[in-house]
Amino acid sequence: MSVSNKHMATFLLGAAAAFGAYKYSKLTDEEKAKLSETIKDKAHKLKDQAEGTIDKAKEYFEELKTKGADVLKEHMPGVEEFFNHLFKSNEPAAKPEPTTTTTPTSAP
Repeated sequence: MSVSNKHMATFLLGAAAAFGAYKYSKLTDEEKAKLSETIKDKAHKLKDQAEGTIDKAKEYFEELKTKGADVLKEHMPGVEEFFNHLFKSNEPAAKPEPTTTTTPTSAP
């Protein structure tokens, strides 16, 4: 039986968990309470940071949507009408007019 990376990672995580449990069992009640408060504080800070990041992401994507729409309108004037028709209408999109091409005839 060969040892894979998955087995090695499982062993290392188990050893780390066992060491943590051992160290925790050696702490006094006062040290355990202090460690618990420290972990709670860090978790609250992390939660606040994550919520702030979510708000920033919403603002970023809203700005990106607005600027992207402005660029499309500037470079492709008919794109807004096309997308409005495409997404707001239940009717099938209008088919483009067929173009007729004439082939030059060779003179005899």
